[in-house]
Amino acid sequence: MAATALASRRRMTPQESRDAALEAARALLLESGPQAVTLKAVAARIGRTHANLLHHFGSAAGLQKALIERMAGAITSTIRDAVLEARAGDQDPREVVDLTFDAFGTGGAGALASWMILSGDEDALDPILTAIHDLVDELAEGNDDAHPIHEETLQLVLMALGDALLGGPMARALGLPRDKARDLASDMLLGGRKAE
Repeated sequence: MAATALASRRRMTPQESRDAALEAARALLLESGPQAVTLKAVAARIGRTHANLLHHFGSAAGLQKALIERMAGAITSTIRDAVLEARAGDQDPREVVDLTFDAFGTGGAGALASWMILSGDEDALDPILTAIHDLVDELAEGNDDAHPIHEETLQLVLMALGDALLGGPMARALGLPRDKARDLASDMLLGGRKAE
């Protein structure tokens, strides 16, 4: 809280103000869910005015889109590093699965994207989809058969997003361990490697 209070006392550059707002928005998302990511709540959190945030983001939807863009960049960067380490033999594919599932689950990306879509923002997933597409294309470079990478990514992301939204209740309803979807995703990645 001291950092937030300090940030509100000094004059920030436009980029610092934007960054502070996005960090506050992410904190609100993780603490209270996507419905808490409003201009008013973020402004109060960083000691700025509603008008200041309107200037930077245009609307609550603009703030949410900027947040999901930032989250998409962080998600794909983390996944890229994990995949490259796994390819070098330094990491178990399960770690790639866990990073992906965590990004959509505890990281809040799944909840935010779903909430934005349900609120009528049909383009809400565009930043995540674009970032993942770019990552897959990068990882596929030099690979003679890029389709398995694209297909594995599709399966992994859909599984992670589905798990973020319904994983707990579905596992309970089916009498399965909570991590079963992660186990299945790991088996899928390992199976793809064995087939190569």
